[in-house]
Amino acid sequence: MVELKTLNLKVGHGIEGDINADPISPRQVLIVRSEDILDLSIQPGELRENIVVTGIELENFIPGSLLTFESGAAIRLTFHCEPCKRVAHLVESLKSIQVKRGILGVVIKSGKIQVGNKLQVQANKFPALSENPYKRFLNFIIKIPSGKVVTYKQIIKGIGVDNSYLRAMPTYLKKTSAADYPVHRILDSKGYLIIYVNQQKSKLETEGVKVLSEADLLSDLNKNFVDIKDYLWEDHTIYLE
Repeated sequence: MVELKTLNLKVGHGIEGDINADPISPRQVLIVRSEDILDLSIQPGELRENIVVTGIELENFIPGSLLTFESGAAIRLTFHCEPCKRVAHLVESLKSIQVKRGILGVVIKSGKIQVGNKLQVQANKFPALSENPYKRFLNFIIKIPSGKVVTYKQIIKGIGVDNSYLRAMPTYLKKTSAADYPVHRILDSKGYLIIYVNQQKSKLETEGVKVLSEADLLSDLNKNFVDIKDYLWEDHTIYLE
């Protein structure tokens, strides 16, 4: 049974009208168990969750599970939502709400759900996404095909982290093996080539990506960039299977 207002779940999107709806995000929906929040004396809605479910055994409410509703709407659970300062006032410590903060998910089948709907749970239906953002980063960029590029901002959406993680991109890139991962296909948020990848321009051009150049008036140097609209990789199905 689900406790919520009527929601329209759309595959490749999320919840219609929701701020977190995004086709490439693994955190389109946040679901919590009523048993967990009642145990913490937290009222429904206070954790900013989208859906509260009840009657699901804890061992089945895990990343990788599939939730299927009466309407046919279905959600793949991806990874636990990390406790943050937004909910710190609700508990004695963020550690006490670890795991009970809820699980994020992706809509894989469209349909409407509302108060009183029944649902079925299939545990381990999908691989669970790593709780470690860097490992999700690696899992995301390994999928970028030859001849395509992604930007920092797209990576942030694709691995399901806050915009503050933009500051972590240089660190991620520096510790990622260019021999094992296509880091040369990563651009900054404006489409410019980055300084953390050796021979990025030649590698992209070898794959058929046209690299353009513009003068930087402040440094008297040319800055290389890629026309995003021609080469941006956008796969809205990466979390649907």
